[in-house]
Amino acid sequence: PDSEIISCLGSKEGFSHMCLALMGPGDTAMIPSPYFPIHMYGVILASGNVVALEVADPNKFLANVAYTCENMTPRPKLLIINYPHNPSSATIEGDFFVEVVRLAKKYGFLVIHDFAYADVAFDGYQPPSFLTARGAKDVGVEFTTMSKGYNMAGWRVGFCAGNAEMIRGLGTVKGYYDYGMFQAIQIAAIVALRETESAVENQSLIYAGRRDALVSGLKRLGWNVQTPRAGMFVWAEVPEPWRSSMSTMDFAMKLLEEGDVAVSPGSGFGPAGEGYLRLALVENEQRLRQAVRHIGRCLNRNPQGVA
Repeated sequence: PDSEIISCLGSKEGFSHMCLALMGPGDTAMIPSPYFPIHMYGVILASGNVVALEVADPNKFLANVAYTCENMTPRPKLLIINYPHNPSSATIEGDFFVEVVRLAKKYGFLVIHDFAYADVAFDGYQPPSFLTARGAKDVGVEFTTMSKGYNMAGWRVGFCAGNAEMIRGLGTVKGYYDYGMFQAIQIAAIVALRETESAVENQSLIYAGRRDALVSGLKRLGWNVQTPRAGMFVWAEVPEPWRSSMSTMDFAMKLLEEGDVAVSPGSGFGPAGEGYLRLALVENEQRLRQAVRHIGRCLNRNPQGVA
């Protein structure tokens, strides 16, 4: 029903305004760590507090949610989750959300699932929707965007669906900040949703080829890197001896200045990202292979201060 869905000027806009609708001074949100910046600062801008929980192991993450709720007074008001995860590309199975709903009902918190990478998955993996879990609409909402799967980055079109009270709160806040989406963009989004499903699937195959080119190249250089099942990024551990001899930011700058390769230092996603890099699959396979060659040549030179 209309009461359970709302369009947004991109999911980031909707997410940040949902935080304004839900949070206030003294309220706490649990967020994944490392975190996409808006997951942290959307809460902070709404005057809330943040507890960051390690996201790599889904079972440990859920255990930490329960532990936090048991040991924090007042209990957290909100849980923010994001799978496939940005920046780490961590993924989960559908039973994860069943447990999220159970914990939300037990401890009385609300849930926001950021489903930005719903349409970018590989090797037969299908990212599950939070809303498929029984009772999910009782406790939370899910955001998605057309920026990734439909190549509409910059068009600013996204959606939020789920709990009617949360949707109503978001609509109230949005009423003070914007007057809706340009109609031509709405029409383009409708056409994309109706007509381009096969193109979205084919695009995932393109990203899979890019992923394979980048991951295999980095492994040949000796990097410790996992092959992601979804998303537009590879999350790679900074190799030794550079991991021990310089910060992640300095290492990223080294690759940029000496190798002409731009990467995102993991420290930009919070302290848990230190020691890692996020590499984006936004270039074609040839360019990614070229980037790997540049990285290899750059790192054949000893880092400053390392014998």
